[in-house]
Amino acid sequence: MHRSGEAAFPPPPEPLPVEVFDSHCHLDILEAPVTEVLAAGRAVGIRRAVTVGYDLASSRWCADTAGAHDDVYAAVAIHPNDAGDATGDVLAEIAELAALPQVRAVGETGLDYYRDWAAAEDQQRSFRAHIDIAKRTGKALVIHDRDAHDDVLRILAEEGAPDKVVFHCFSGDEDMAKVCADRGYVMSFAGNVTFKNAGALRDAAAVAPSHLLLVETDAPYLTPVPHRGKRNAPHLVPLTVRCLAEVRGADLAELCEAIAANGDRVFGPW
Repeated sequence: MHRSGEAAFPPPPEPLPVEVFDSHCHLDILEAPVTEVLAAGRAVGIRRAVTVGYDLASSRWCADTAGAHDDVYAAVAIHPNDAGDATGDVLAEIAELAALPQVRAVGETGLDYYRDWAAAEDQQRSFRAHIDIAKRTGKALVIHDRDAHDDVLRILAEEGAPDKVVFHCFSGDEDMAKVCADRGYVMSFAGNVTFKNAGALRDAAAVAPSHLLLVETDAPYLTPVPHRGKRNAPHLVPLTVRCLAEVRGADLAELCEAIAANGDRVFGPW
């Protein structure tokens, strides 16, 4: 895992006292064998991971990889930035993939108004279609929400949210966290909660109910401090978990137990 040069990953942090898992990563773009990534995670208490699709090819890859590894689950979807590609045929195949037993979520889907790579109307149409797929297959809905809180919440209300909704890489403030808590939406925090300028995000993490809390890497992105700017991987989850425990004034082992239980509830028992 810890190669020299461009492909190097940061060194492993201190292991967690209780196993948790990486609720959102992109194993297909880590440029390392899945077996090595999983082994590095296990060494620090991150035994399992959900690998997440963002287009049809990556969704197929994620489903195949989850089928080949007991400690990997998959999520499948068309990313909002590529919503223009979410044609009827493509969405039909996403629905077929979502029905597979190793695929435990539909995502990442949602809205991204930070970038204008896809028209808002295409994003909203695709988001509504993915909500329908999640409900039809009984899988969790994993949401990408960037600068689009109001419309994401509105569309969820209009369509009727699935039973299990996860805001991946939660990006809201304390008020947004309270709205999500009131609606029973799960908030998954990534390494950016450790960034110096992320005070509002830490405020949100402090008020998120423990039964609605997950942790993720979004690897290879959003690497937590003190390795910000380097490539992320599941074995760095402990850095984010320790930050969350500090922000919440929580016992680390108890927080890990809550996160692990939430993962079983959202994605199903491993």
